[in-house]
Amino acid sequence: MSLIALLIEIPVAFLLGLTSVIHGWGRVDEQAAASPMDWVPVLWLGGFTLGVLVIAVFFLYSAHPFAGAVQLLVAAIALCFTIAAWHDQYERAHPRPLPTRAGMPPLNHVTDR
Repeated sequence: MSLIALLIEIPVAFLLGLTSVIHGWGRVDEQAAASPMDWVPVLWLGGFTLGVLVIAVFFLYSAHPFAGAVQLLVAAIALCFTIAAWHDQYERAHPRPLPTRAGMPPLNHVTDR
């Protein structure tokens, strides 16, 4: 039963990753301007993580500790990808401000000679 669940999760995770990459391809030109967060990859990965956690709890509850441990490991990896996707979207939506030129004269400064 654990092997079946794992064999189902692998193609689902692959398709989820593929759709997330394809979803982001159209936004290469929009990287220059700040845009609102795109929650689609975060919600998809979060839903996958939640599904794997439900399967892990089911296995642990039905006295299959090894299968539950494998599912918890898969859920931990999926959670890392979810957090990385959230962080990527947050950084894209909230870019760092450009550094100021503190202590330096303005570029168009005319000096008296």
